[in-house]
Amino acid sequence: MKRLSQMRNLKLLNKKYLSVILFSLLCGFQLQSQEPVDIWNIEGDNKKENTNIVENDNKEKSSENSIYEMQSQKSNNEINIEEDQTLISKKIEIAGLYDPAENGLDINMWSNSNGDQILNIWKRINKIDLSQDAKNILDILLLTNAYYPEVNITKEQFIEIKSNWLIKNSNFKLIEDYLLNNQIVNENLKLTKHLVDYHLSRSDVQKACEIFSEINYEIENEYLSQFNIYCLINNQKIEEAQLLIDLKKETGFKDKFFESKINYLMGFEDKPETSISEKTLLDFHLSHRTNPDFKFEPKDSTSKQIWKYLSTSNLLDNIKDIEITNIEKINSIEKATHKKHYAEKELFELYKRFQFNINQLLNIKESTKVLSAPEARALIYQGILITSDIESKLELMNALKNSLKNENIENAFDSELRLFLNEFEQEDIPANFTRFYENYISEDNVKLKRIKINNKILHQSKLINYFREEGNQKKITKDLNDLLKKVKKDKKYFFSKKDVILVEAFKSDGIKVSDKYKNLYKIKESEMPSDIQILINNNDMATAILRIVEVIGQDKLIDIDADTMYFIINTLNQFNIDPLRNRILLKVLPLKV
Repeated sequence: MKRLSQMRNLKLLNKKYLSVILFSLLCGFQLQSQEPVDIWNIEGDNKKENTNIVENDNKEKSSENSIYEMQSQKSNNEINIEEDQTLISKKIEIAGLYDPAENGLDINMWSNSNGDQILNIWKRINKIDLSQDAKNILDILLLTNAYYPEVNITKEQFIEIKSNWLIKNSNFKLIEDYLLNNQIVNENLKLTKHLVDYHLSRSDVQKACEIFSEINYEIENEYLSQFNIYCLINNQKIEEAQLLIDLKKETGFKDKFFESKINYLMGFEDKPETSISEKTLLDFHLSHRTNPDFKFEPKDSTSKQIWKYLSTSNLLDNIKDIEITNIEKINSIEKATHKKHYAEKELFELYKRFQFNINQLLNIKESTKVLSAPEARALIYQGILITSDIESKLELMNALKNSLKNENIENAFDSELRLFLNEFEQEDIPANFTRFYENYISEDNVKLKRIKINNKILHQSKLINYFREEGNQKKITKDLNDLLKKVKKDKKYFFSKKDVILVEAFKSDGIKVSDKYKNLYKIKESEMPSDIQILINNNDMATAILRIVEVIGQDKLIDIDADTMYFIINTLNQFNIDPLRNRILLKVLPLKV
């Protein structure tokens, strides 16, 4: 009680100090203000796979190393103030992470852009599940320090594009660096909330609160402001927290739920406040934090973030304690696994607990017809484990995947399926399961190894080392013309589009090609899309790159046809975006073994 009295006295004292502080501020400054499907049907599965291939491709991340890993004074005081304000404004206007020169870009690359075009292209890009290559280029474009576009687009609209992309892509290290390095939390409130909630949903309060320790200005958002107050309390900075609460109340702040939780955490209330709110993730965390006997049964309507919080806080039902007779509960576990709230291994450990007789295991297809869906899936899974014949094993995997698909919970058998498939050699897969295998096999087992130099083919020759090292131009010029001489003499040599790409890249960099070899290939003006050429003519670098991202779309760079790759490289050549171009060339030209 003595401590409680002391805290209340402190609260009153803070209010007195608050009045003094406010008076001083007023004196010194101006205030600113379905239908069932046969789960054993291979053909039906293949048809469905075709429609969902974009989704599946998006879920399987490539293990290849990214090619884009990165990164006059005035004497008059009035003029100085004005200049400082301008500098602050410009700092915000060029918020980003990468130096333009790092990738061959320009600080003014959006200056000639038309907002209508940007918004239209962005609308189309949003409908595409971009490949990792396309994502990397888009990261570079949006996070390079450059002035914002001004024609037919507001600053807020452009910031929204950046925020929405970062949220969709969810590279949280990138988000954190972008927000804190530029001190632009208030300009990106949705993005900041996304970052804070991400850490909290993983029960990492310390990491979530670290963000606020990096902010040295007033937060203009109610939710983030409340989160900041909670972080101060969590770090035992009670007086600072109380001062912020009092300041908020002076401006009319009222939130009975938040106040009751905070008062308990600060010691103003002795009795735990046990009400539970799912309104926000912070509210839910405070509900848990202030209730020693906290229990919560999630529903299908429970948000993904709260599900994640329950999982990382060990508040979900322990699968070991679930009775296999509780079919409804098992089905809810399957749904939660689909949403990645439970690990797949936990679900399949549950499947292994089911008891089946020998006849059921020997006649799985017939036996599943009289079982509930979760029981049938458990039987099929056990069948996968005990079957050695490849075709039979694949048939069971296909059936299990289809059974889950019928209930729209197919992601519950995702990583485990890839693990099974990785046990097989591709040449051992029966022809009728080839599509199934290719759709779900992990790309982790297909690794590109070292570059192999082949001097018999121009675009695979030693010349490509130039784009890695940018060696002596005199030597490169000689080597290029020597190889072109051999090519011209070889009547059987086919001058491919990739050869054209290589030579045109050299010419763009000032490497001279002898007139004797100019007739080895021809370029048609029609090979460049007219809209992109117009962007080049208008010196609209940023929008042109945005179009390139759209063109790449869901494809890997190495899978793009040579004609398309030609105009991508040609675009970069015309803008002299050499560093980015070189990385792409090293990705698509060499033979890799």
